[in-house]
Amino acid sequence: MMRGYLMPIFVVAALALAGCNKSKSPEDVSKDVAKAEQKANNEVAKSEERAQSALDKSYEKVNDQEIKFNNDAAHQNYNVAIAKADGDRKVALATCESQSGDAQQACKAQAEADYKTARADARASAEAAVQKK
Repeated sequence: MMRGYLMPIFVVAALALAGCNKSKSPEDVSKDVAKAEQKANNEVAKSEERAQSALDKSYEKVNDQEIKFNNDAAHQNYNVAIAKADGDRKVALATCESQSGDAQQACKAQAEADYKTARADARASAEAAVQKK
């Protein structure tokens, strides 16, 4: 009894599957191929746009980080130059102590002038090195 019931189901399934392998007309195939190519091209274009957008964002981040790094380096170079100017000033003033009278005053004035020049040079170098976005 079960066999009699299953046989028509197998026949219907076989006929349905046989119909699936039927070839399409050349026009239908051409349309399907064109449609598939268009869809593939659209997907590639969207993927390229997303990739370019991601790269642009990454570039902006890298560029911002590079500017920050360069500005930090300029600031640190300024700090080093100021420390050197401070040290040179202290050495010069200590050297001036070996003199007396007007010579000592002139020595100290020169040490202060050199110090101010070194600080101004450090500031100018730092300002020239700072980058804007």
